[in-house]
Amino acid sequence: MVAVDQSVPGDAPQLHLRIHAINVFVRDQDASLRFYLDALGFSLIGDVRFESGLRWVAVAPPNGHAVLSLVAPTPESKDYELIGRPTEIVFITEDVVAKYHEWRSRGVKFQYVPRLKRLKYDSLNSSMSIKAEEEAPVWGGAITHFKDIDGNTFALISFDEVTRSIEVQRQAEVARLEAERRATQELEIAKQVQARLFPQSLPPLKTLDYAGLCIQARQVGGDYYDFLNLGPRFGLVLGDIAGKGIAGALLMANLQANLRSQCGITWGGPERLLKSVNQLFCENTADNAYATLFFAEYDDASQRLSYANCGHLSALLLHADGMLTRLESTCTVLGLFPTWDCCVRECHLRSGDTLVLYTDGVTESFSASGEEFGERRLVEALQLHRHLSAQRLASTMVEAVQNFSAHEQSDDITLVVAKCR
Repeated sequence: MVAVDQSVPGDAPQLHLRIHAINVFVRDQDASLRFYLDALGFSLIGDVRFESGLRWVAVAPPNGHAVLSLVAPTPESKDYELIGRPTEIVFITEDVVAKYHEWRSRGVKFQYVPRLKRLKYDSLNSSMSIKAEEEAPVWGGAITHFKDIDGNTFALISFDEVTRSIEVQRQAEVARLEAERRATQELEIAKQVQARLFPQSLPPLKTLDYAGLCIQARQVGGDYYDFLNLGPRFGLVLGDIAGKGIAGALLMANLQANLRSQCGITWGGPERLLKSVNQLFCENTADNAYATLFFAEYDDASQRLSYANCGHLSALLLHADGMLTRLESTCTVLGLFPTWDCCVRECHLRSGDTLVLYTDGVTESFSASGEEFGERRLVEALQLHRHLSAQRLASTMVEAVQNFSAHEQSDDITLVVAKCR
């Protein structure tokens, strides 16, 4: 019995690996196929013919964990000489005697009736070790051999202490793989659900061309942007949850739900709205949960922008004349303090002005040498490509970040771009 080392050096992912199939050499694939399906009760896994003319026939026992390929070699090949020899393949069952009678009634030829075969052993596997004072375990049980219609020989054995231990380990591995499959499937569903939380349509504006883009570092993330129809006004939102992965995604969904619901029932300006959102966020999340948020209300007629920067990175406002204004923090983060004050500031957008909101996944992306992308490079990209549409400008700036930080993305990258027509 050999212990298998399942450890993987470093953080390298464990790639899927299993035995694909075991070849059994036969003279007539159709006749052999009928034997394995009808006499042994196996299932057909595949029966295909390739362009070369080669036919691949595969069968598997009822649990499907092993696959046998029924190969029909040409008479002049060396593989043809392997037909009718011991295959060294062992099948295991709970009750050898019952399986013996079942298969024998279907015409399967056994070499002898099931007999007991037992050997004492010393386990070298720590997971199967025994105490020194205990009697050495016995490996073995009922066993018999049978032949297929080509004379290939197989063993049929029953469970004993060793084989049961092997089965327990196999079932544990199957359970682990199934848990990983379910987790992957659930993450994919979560990703699809979260994608629906981002804006699905853009309210048309006469004086503003705008777009948003979020590239998540994992299947789901904690960055959030939104475009809100506030009646006569329009809302631009960008948020960053303290947290990543599933935890960040759940908080992001909570914040989005609070903000959208309060927009429908609580409106009297950004101050009142954000105070209500902060209160709900405090009540519905853990004490250490918080989010930075940039909220802007835009008047399409007057082109006036009222904004509250709740502990978020400074927004960048590039004017048509090339001057740059930073819309800095006006109040603290959401979610940490039940008693919370909001300060709103205003600015006027003119034709040719461009507003950029972004999360720290943009500026804190690192190159291979450890250098940070930073605000300076973001501003340079903005100035260089300011002539592009809002959608193209957002995509181009994100590409600049990704080209600078070519290694695996460590944080969500989110941008909102608004250009005054």
